[in-house]
Amino acid sequence: MMSTLSGRFLILTVVFVMLAEVFIFVPSVARFRADYLDARLERAQIASLALLADDMIDPALEAELLQNAGVFNVVLRRDQIRQLMLSSDIPSPIVATYDLRDPGPWTLIRDAMMTLVRPGDSIVRVIGDPVREGGELIEVTMATAPLRQAMIEYGLRVLVLSAVISIVTALLLFLAVRRFLVVPIQGVVAAMQSYSQAPEDARRIIEPSAGVRELRAAEEALQSLQTQLTGALRQKERLAQLGSGVAKVSHDLRNVLTTSQLFADRIEMSKDPTVARMVPKLLNSIRRAVSICEGVLAFGRADEPPPALSLVPLSGVVADVIDGERLAAGDAAISFAEDVSPAMVVRADPEQLFRVIANLVRNARQALQASGKGGEICVAGRDEDAAWVIHVRDTGPGLPARAQENLFRPFQGGVTKGGSGLGLVIAAELVRGHGGTLGLLDTGPEGTTFEIRLPKQLVISEGGLG
Repeated sequence: MMSTLSGRFLILTVVFVMLAEVFIFVPSVARFRADYLDARLERAQIASLALLADDMIDPALEAELLQNAGVFNVVLRRDQIRQLMLSSDIPSPIVATYDLRDPGPWTLIRDAMMTLVRPGDSIVRVIGDPVREGGELIEVTMATAPLRQAMIEYGLRVLVLSAVISIVTALLLFLAVRRFLVVPIQGVVAAMQSYSQAPEDARRIIEPSAGVRELRAAEEALQSLQTQLTGALRQKERLAQLGSGVAKVSHDLRNVLTTSQLFADRIEMSKDPTVARMVPKLLNSIRRAVSICEGVLAFGRADEPPPALSLVPLSGVVADVIDGERLAAGDAAISFAEDVSPAMVVRADPEQLFRVIANLVRNARQALQASGKGGEICVAGRDEDAAWVIHVRDTGPGLPARAQENLFRPFQGGVTKGGSGLGLVIAAELVRGHGGTLGLLDTGPEGTTFEIRLPKQLVISEGGLG
């Protein structure tokens, strides 16, 4: 029971209620003692009235009056005269005097505790004000044993009542906590266990139902998390299926491209100057297409090789990319520019670097064509102390907010209608394979700039894409 929330709450409630009763018990006992002594003073005053009515009373009657009052002596001061009204033998000396005329709360509590802890029977003097202005002062002597016994019996009754109140209160709170906290928490745990058995099943996603605001907020947060996880698992499954399909298509496409390459090799022998000028670019395009197909087929293998690094003139790679995209732009009002020094050489895999820059330039060109306003695309490179930096800038309309949030997520970061968003994902993976980074530098109505940083120190991440 101690290991459960409701059990611990039950025990803590009992402890706290009993602790509160202790703070109530001490003043209650002190008040009971003061009332007890006031009652003795009142009885002693009533007994002394018999003597005021008749100066001479029978000793037996005097003893009976003192016994009924529970005192040994009664002293009454009237008209500035102190008179011993009733008296009897005192069995032992007086050990303490208590003045009840104007006691403070701490004085009453202290005296009550002293009475409880003092063992045996002793004689005390009690001073108080007479009732109904029956004099100026009344004083009695009495034994403490009956007072102490009455205080103990009263304290036990208070403790028993406190225990009953504590148990009933704790039980009610236990039932309330179980109803409003424990049961909903158990429901959340059961929902989590059910969801963990089949996270792809959307029917197992929790439906918020708690009436407590904090628990409902927890259920809503769990619902959002489960919804996102289920969507991610479904997308992972679709990606796996898509990857299988792409691998099959790439296999067949590679065969077709290989055949095309054989025909292009024969066309290369043509003496037509236009054909002679276009064939090298066609061959390069076919060779890159074959390389991409082979890369798709190798994608995900444990023995996937890292990038084949070599010293690559960046201007040549950029020129090839721009030539291809200029042809793809056709009659669109899009201009291309490059700001790369012919002497700038980077350490990279030439095929992968071409794919990275081509993906970025292609995205920029498609964005400009989609806007219908045209613009300019510029590829610039600079040499820093620790890295080679490549910027791909365009004067397009900028990336929408959704595209920025899902920039490097497959099938979510596409900007153009029908786009898959895979271009940036592939480019980012290729750059990471070189130990570098690809990021969005800025975007807005004036255009968008992506930055590629390739470190000069030879650091290649494991599993770089080939």
